[in-house]
Amino acid sequence: MPTILSHPAVPLALGLGLGSHIVSRPLLLAGVVASVLPDLDVLAFRFGIAYSHAAGHRGISHSLAFALLLGFFALLFARHLNASRRTAFAFVFVATASHGLLDMLTNGGMGVALLWPLSEERFFFPFQVVEASPLSVRRVFGPRGAAVFLSELLWVWLPAAAVFVAAVLVRRRMRSNPSIEGTSTSKLRSLAAAPHVKR
Repeated sequence: MPTILSHPAVPLALGLGLGSHIVSRPLLLAGVVASVLPDLDVLAFRFGIAYSHAAGHRGISHSLAFALLLGFFALLFARHLNASRRTAFAFVFVATASHGLLDMLTNGGMGVALLWPLSEERFFFPFQVVEASPLSVRRVFGPRGAAVFLSELLWVWLPAAAVFVAAVLVRRRMRSNPSIEGTSTSKLRSLAAAPHVKR
């Protein structure tokens, strides 16, 4: 897995790039929490649950079904997140799903049970370019951890930075173009300003 420090790269890039008029600060925080939450499954080791078990590491909590579940909870609490239901669901779903997808880029472990409960098969992407993070905190901050951080900088943070810049440029273009400002941006602002309206 990438380290717990890198999984938030996806929601941070999207949330900060889109801006607070679309992704409120409470929703951004919820996305960051959702992006690291799947790794709580490492506690399964303490209960003797095998890595390969569906409830083990990179199992149920790394699936798209789990991402849908968290997205649904975000939808229910959309008003508290200062967002529309649609935005709350989509942002938290993407933030959660990104965790498993990033883990599928790593070169270690047993793969990700992305399609659970339809299948317990573990998946990797064909290109496994991210160095897998050690499960031990001590090893994360050792020589092995340095290689992992460099790998994450190249394959996680730099692409996330590119997404952030692209989103900012799109926002600026929308603001500078009166025709776009009058349609898309104003509509987005009205959506963000009325989270209580069911969509």
